[in-house]
Amino acid sequence: MWVRRAANIILFDYSPSRSATVAKKLTQDYQGTLMCDGYGGYDQLPNNKLGCWAHARRYFIKVTDQGEHTGARDMVELIGELYAIEKQIKDQLPDQRLTTRQEQSAAVLEKIKALKDTSLQTCTPTSNFGKALGYLHNQWPKLTRYIETGEYPIDNNAAENAIRPFVIGRKNWLFANSTQGAKASANLYSLIETAKAHRLNPEQYLTHIYQQLPNTNSVEDIEQLLPWHYKPES
Repeated sequence: MWVRRAANIILFDYSPSRSATVAKKLTQDYQGTLMCDGYGGYDQLPNNKLGCWAHARRYFIKVTDQGEHTGARDMVELIGELYAIEKQIKDQLPDQRLTTRQEQSAAVLEKIKALKDTSLQTCTPTSNFGKALGYLHNQWPKLTRYIETGEYPIDNNAAENAIRPFVIGRKNWLFANSTQGAKASANLYSLIETAKAHRLNPEQYLTHIYQQLPNTNSVEDIEQLLPWHYKPES
């Protein structure tokens, strides 16, 4: 299951493949900047790309979970400083966020880079710490790009959170037994998660659109039933 999210619009798509071909198809008309994890298939996409700091941090947390490791602990703390800055500026205007990122986040990034470069020379590449450093190093240009504006996010947790209900839910059932069923699931998840992102009550919203669908006569009529057009009665 693939998920795309832009602001409060969330789209799920099913494909039997995880290949770069699918990613190209899903983003072929998109002209903006993409944020994604380090999956190699995304490297073939022509768009400007941002790296996700949540994914980078996750590898170092895994190292610390396995035992005391000074380098990994220091890296987690430095990345935590980046997030602390983002927490402080989350309600600011983009221009203000940009200024703070250039003044404060850039300095933290320099510390992270210095620790990364030093640690790469002294650890085994095949160790968990080495793999975490390798991911950080390979993604570095994408990870540091978010401070170029005040509008880019620091991670893609918004998309991760959108797909979490599906990931948790599929443990409770046998998923779909056909491609058609999987695609139907993707459509419903798209509609429900987008409704939730717009702070709508999913049950009320679905009741509304099912009542109104028989009265639609055109694409325009159907578009008026999308979550951002729906106004709850109370």
